Amino acid sequence: MKLKPYYLIFLLVLTSCGGTKSVTSVKYASAKEVISSHKMAAPEFKTLAGRMQLQYEDERKSQSITVSLRMEKDKNIWVKASILGITIAKVLITPTSVSYYETIGKTYFEGDFALLGEWLGTPINFQQAQNLLLGQSIFTLNPGDYTSEVFQNKFKIQPKQQPKNFIHSLFINPDNFKIASETLSQPDDNRILAIRYGDYQKVEEQYFPKNIMINTSEHESSTLIEITFRKIDLNVNIGFPFNIPDGYEEIQLN
Repeated sequence: MKLKPYYLIFLLVLTSCGGTKSVTSVKYASAKEVISSHKMAAPEFKTLAGRMQLQYEDERKSQSITVSLRMEKDKNIWVKASILGITIAKVLITPTSVSYYETIGKTYFEGDFALLGEWLGTPINFQQAQNLLLGQSIFTLNPGDYTSEVFQNKFKIQPKQQPKNFIHSLFINPDNFKIASETLSQPDDNRILAIRYGDYQKVEEQYFPKNIMINTSEHESSTLIEITFRKIDLNVNIGFPFNIPDGYEEIQLN
């Protein structure tokens, strides 16, 4: 059993249940207007506790995992993955480090964000991981660098000039200005990361995702991770217990 399936989970996580209203027509808005509204839609909270079901699938297997999520905004992201009530992995992410251990192979890792880059195929930091879980763009959106158009009743935002071997585009819902989908591709490396959000629901008058679907592919390998949030509580008293058990073997990145 490989490690990657279980620890991509913290990249794919967060939020509640519900639906968005139907949109029949969307009027054009400038990139500045759309990006400003998107930034204003970012939820404000001190702590978050959630439970979710994660479905993982690749060419070899499909597996369902129960996930507990805790967040202290801008400080900690904590994930515990379980199967049939048995803990199989824990992950703790801070602005400066990524740590995890898994109980099946009895291995652990403590290091920097190079690990997340290895799993996702693109460099990523704490703020980007947090934004992904909250339905916000994982890239800084500077209005002067982006264009806006209406496509299939959503706002399509993309850079005026794409970096070499890097294509970024995102679609924003017009009713709540949260991300509908975001795609990153590196054509020269035959690598794609696609993030799609399902319905959003209000939790304490703020929008959070209900479903997150992440597709990654590189050459002949592909992975699908689908997350369904069962419960979300905001501003609750939580801890972030994380102690690597004795006797576990450290994983070294190549």
